[in-house]
Amino acid sequence: MANNTVAGNQQQGQAVNKIGPNPGKHGNNLPLWGNEKTMNLNPMVLTNVLSSPYFKVQLYELKTYHEVVDEIYFKVTHVEPWEKGSRKTAGQTGMCGGVRGVGTGGIVSTAFCLLYKLFTLKMTRKQVMGLITHNDSPYIRALGFMYIRYTQPPADLVDWYDGFLDDEEVDSNQVDETSQG
Repeated sequence: MANNTVAGNQQQGQAVNKIGPNPGKHGNNLPLWGNEKTMNLNPMVLTNVLSSPYFKVQLYELKTYHEVVDEIYFKVTHVEPWEKGSRKTAGQTGMCGGVRGVGTGGIVSTAFCLLYKLFTLKMTRKQVMGLITHNDSPYIRALGFMYIRYTQPPADLVDWYDGFLDDEEVDSNQVDETSQG
């Protein structure tokens, strides 16, 4: 019976806290799952991020979490890994035919450069929560959820995403485009 009470109290603490799984276990520090250097990104995507002039020059200048969040707000227009039209997929067939993020690469997107920049900042639990609860841009929230997906232990993903699965926030541009069609 004592074990059931302890388990029940732990579950209640997680639900009330709303700052991801097991906040008391690690405090404001986030555990890192997987590769500490690559952020578990596809090697081709990571290579293109690290060689991108945008990442090496403009993002190098950004030193704080708030500067990066502002950059996301002003620069991100989609969260795909490649800029539209920059991948050469001619001649590829089957599962490599330009739909799985494999092939010849292209110009890596601003979003993925910024995602990796967030990783280099070694964000805290509070900062990640700031991203996924941000009200100004769905792209800020999307990059927060992508950050969780790439860096957090798989067993914790449901705890992170649980309160957001029924979220009805939609980008106003998407609503306008669908209503006109």
